[in-house]
Amino acid sequence: MKILLTGKDGQVGFALNKKLASLGEVIATNRDMLDLSNPQAIRIFIDQTKPDIIINPAAYTKVDQAESEPELASQINSVAPQVLAEKASELHIPIIHFSTDYVFNGLKHEPYLETDKVNPQSVYGQTKWQGEEVVRNHKKHIILRTSWVFSSHGQNFLKTIVRLIQEKTSLNVVSDQIGTPTSSEALADVTYKIVETIFNDSNFKDFGTYHMTLDNETNWYRYACFITDEAKRLGLQTLMTSKDIKPISSDAYPALAKRPMNSRLDTTKIKKTFMLELPHWEAEVKRILKALIH
Repeated sequence: MKILLTGKDGQVGFALNKKLASLGEVIATNRDMLDLSNPQAIRIFIDQTKPDIIINPAAYTKVDQAESEPELASQINSVAPQVLAEKASELHIPIIHFSTDYVFNGLKHEPYLETDKVNPQSVYGQTKWQGEEVVRNHKKHIILRTSWVFSSHGQNFLKTIVRLIQEKTSLNVVSDQIGTPTSSEALADVTYKIVETIFNDSNFKDFGTYHMTLDNETNWYRYACFITDEAKRLGLQTLMTSKDIKPISSDAYPALAKRPMNSRLDTTKIKKTFMLELPHWEAEVKRILKALIH
């Protein structure tokens, strides 16, 4: 099996590149090898490589910067997925595309279902939604929406907190946005299971949109406190404890792009369809911290 993977240097792409190697030949690309802002380059690359499946975790993810770079965000988050999906249709192959909780406005009081109405509040959210819609035009698609991604690779909230508690004596962290931290390794494990299922079942019909996060929920403030307590327990030398972290409201921390207050995604559908058990987010955070600190 030949797997075309985009964004191999990103958090999810990095984890996928390692995980998928046992399934076949992974053609793992980054910006230098495959410029996703160039539709013609994408077409030529796919014509040359002739993959059996396309997996697209690559995205323009600078949420605030997207507000001033809407064209570039759209090229990578909307136009590139359209070209990838069109080529997948031509080759009659499946495509797995990653999306985000930012397609919702975050005002719902329960976790979001795949069927809930979208209402993105930022350029990033809007371009990711447009990317989903063009991928849906291709019959053999899986869209995986996730949230609050972390890993030992790349930039993320967990690594930022680990750095800050070694540099500062106090922190203010937003406490009114809720969601589920999700490790890129867990996303890679689930993607592996999906790819395996698709190729082992010639009658596979369960294409569509799925929500994929770890189990349980938290807010950014409690998440930061948990990271701090666990890092100290593992022996990290810090200048502060979780008692030095203060909860603040989103209003007190203005950002260019609006964030959803509720980022919780209901994972019932993906668990049932692919017979999955997903770990608690705390267990994955502990695992990653252990790898980072030791």
